[in-house]
Amino acid sequence: MSALSNKVAIITGASSGIGYATAKLFAREGAKLVVAARRRAELDALVEEITQTGGRAVALVGDVKDESFAKDLVGLAKTEFGGLDVAFNNAGTMGEMGATTDVSLSEWEDTIRTNLTSAFLGAKYQIPAMLERGGGSLIFTSTFVGYTVGFPGTAAYAASKAGLIGLTQTLASEFGARGVRVNALLPGGTDTPMGRIFANTPETLAFVQGLHALKRMASPDEIAQSALYLASDASSFTTGSALLADGGFSINRT
Repeated sequence: MSALSNKVAIITGASSGIGYATAKLFAREGAKLVVAARRRAELDALVEEITQTGGRAVALVGDVKDESFAKDLVGLAKTEFGGLDVAFNNAGTMGEMGATTDVSLSEWEDTIRTNLTSAFLGAKYQIPAMLERGGGSLIFTSTFVGYTVGFPGTAAYAASKAGLIGLTQTLASEFGARGVRVNALLPGGTDTPMGRIFANTPETLAFVQGLHALKRMASPDEIAQSALYLASDASSFTTGSALLADGGFSINRT
């Protein structure tokens, strides 16, 4: 049996990068998917690809900062597939980068809302739906930035992503006894459109690769495998964790 047979999953930020790779992997592992992002064409292409390979998926276009969108995603999972078992709250933004004293309040608030408030809104509607099924797995995409490593110029990004770990721990303690597991996934440098914002020249890319113990970036497919572990019963005794999948960035000093 596949790892996610008969499971229903929501994936946000599914139009590219880690979310896109995870959607394809979850579909191959038997999950029925509700995929979400702001770009319709990319989502439609993803759904078509999954459908053509025998999977089941529906798309909803919207902004994770909107509470109504969080509610509608869960409603779609229920109407299309009967409920919800897994949620991978993956959508995010780097936000405005630069010296903290130069970051505008509007950009700070937008980054916090995109990366952290959206996760709260997702959980607010996803957890009750999971409880109706007797439990489930809730996953947030955080990062090692602001957790094990401080990077200059990333204040809003680091603060919002670190906040996800506190939210993870609280939700895990609140709902663990009722069968809902909650974990944060902390990727290292990954070859995605967002990752290329930071590693945007050959010199910067080589520098970032060298910061990892593995001396390379991750592929989105590799991070998707870690998301699959957290979504599946393979992690049945894992909750409240900040799971590093960072290629040894956090421990590397060479």
